[in-house]
This record gives sequence, C-alpha cells and structure tokens, in this order.
Amino acid sequence: MSASRSAAAQAYVTSAPVPSDLVRQIVVISTFVFMIIGAMVGTGRFGGTAVQDLQNGALDADASYLAPASSAFSIWSVIYVGLAGYTVWQALPGQRARRRQRDMGWFIAGTMVLNGVWLVVAQFATLPLTVLAIVALLVLLGFTFRRSVVTRVPRDGVADALFIDGVTGLHLGWVTLATVANTAAWLTATGPAEWESAATALGIAVLVVVAVIGVAVDRFSGWRISPALALAWGLSWLAVGRLTGEPRNDAIGITAIVVAAVVLLPALAVAGLRVLRPEAD
Repeated sequence: MSASRSAAAQAYVTSAPVPSDLVRQIVVISTFVFMIIGAMVGTGRFGGTAVQDLQNGALDADASYLAPASSAFSIWSVIYVGLAGYTVWQALPGQRARRRQRDMGWFIAGTMVLNGVWLVVAQFATLPLTVLAIVALLVLLGFTFRRSVVTRVPRDGVADALFIDGVTGLHLGWVTLATVANTAAWLTATGPAEWESAATALGIAVLVVVAVIGVAVDRFSGWRISPALALAWGLSWLAVGRLTGEPRNDAIGITAIVVAAVVLLPALAVAGLRVLRPEAD
C-alpha cells in the first residue's frame, strides 16, 4: 500500500469522538440485552412455550418440507456468542470514534432488535406476523451485510473480520434459510390440502431460488465465506431432515445438498486463494 493510501485509510478509520459515539455504544449494549431477553422469553425459558411447540407446532423441524432438522438451530449459539463479542468489542474506548463503528453500529443494533422481536412475536402473536418479522430482519441483515462489505478497509484487522463481517454474514446466511422455513411453515399450516400434491415441485423451486440468492450474496460480497457457511449449514440439515426424518422427501433432500454445494464451494475456493495470497485481502 502506498503512503497516500495508508494515510487515507487511517483518516477513514479514526476521527475525533462526538457525543453520539457514546450513545451508539450504549444503544448497541441495550439492544443486545433486549435480544437475549427476547430469546429467553421466546424459547420459553421464563415459563412460556418452547419454540418447537409454538404456533401449534408449525415451527417444529417436522412441520414442513423446508424445515431443517432441529440440530441446525445450534447455529444460533454461535451467532449470539459472536454478537456478544461484537457488543463488548465495540464498547471499548478505542472503538468509540472509529468510522467503521459509526457506519455499522446502528445497523447491527437494529438487527439485534428484530432478532429479539421475532422470538417474542412467535411466542405471543400469530404465524403470519412471524413471517413479517423475519422478512424485516432479513432485509435489514442484507443491507447491513452489504454495508459491511463496502465499508471494509484492507487490513482492518481480525476483530473487524470476525465481529462485523463474520457475525453479520452468519446471521444473514442463517436467516435467509430461516425465512424460507418460516414462510413454508405458515403456508403449510394455512394452505388447502390440495397444495400437498405440488409440495415437492414447489419445494425444489424454492431451493433453486435460494441457490440464486446465495450465489448473488457470494458474488456481491466479494465472495465472503460467512453467509455461505451459514446457508450451507442450514441446507445440509434440511437435507438431513428430509432424507432421514419426517416428513420424508428424497427429491427435496437431494436438491438441498446440491444447493448447499453450489452456494458454499465458490466461496470456499476464494477463501483458499485468500489464504495463499493474503495481500489480496
């Protein structure tokens, strides 16, 4: 990097603190706490109904052809740990006036609010409202992840790559599939019985659309690996659910495996090249 580029990058990274910087840090902490409380309420840890039993079981792993097996949901633990790490890291005094924290903090806080809102809605509201809530979360995550890509400065460091790019990408990739599963659960629970005859064809068509979306996210994020990892994780467990569990559907299960490979392998290849050629960032 030339001296002029280095100076420009440094000017982008740091600036004088302003009062709104401290407000942003406090808001991020507050939204993380809200999200965790929402998760505890939404999963029944405070005496409510467990997620798999909510909405008359419509959100369980065997409720539709596009629901992943229950083990897939362990990815939430990784996402929550990552968001906890981000919350602590962004609260450090050295992060207060960083330009990238200003660019990203409010939006990441928004994703944590909607994350908690979905779980509360699932516990206390209706199935259509859960779809509305998760679509809103997906849209904000897509915008936030794109913003993380365009604000990334070469050699930003491991913490930026992990807590901003990585965690936001995982959140986006998983919620992409969760939106599909949530919508399928709603349509399965409310649609007429005649739809069953077209369920396999519709499920495959939806997975093809997921493949297109996954590759588009890969391409327009510069082949960042985290969204592809999360989406492939969910698709793999969807395949497990359809090939070994109920309701069984081999065609959808095999399609899910193919889509997981289509989404993940290009991002893995680029990640490998970046390890071999780190100067390319």
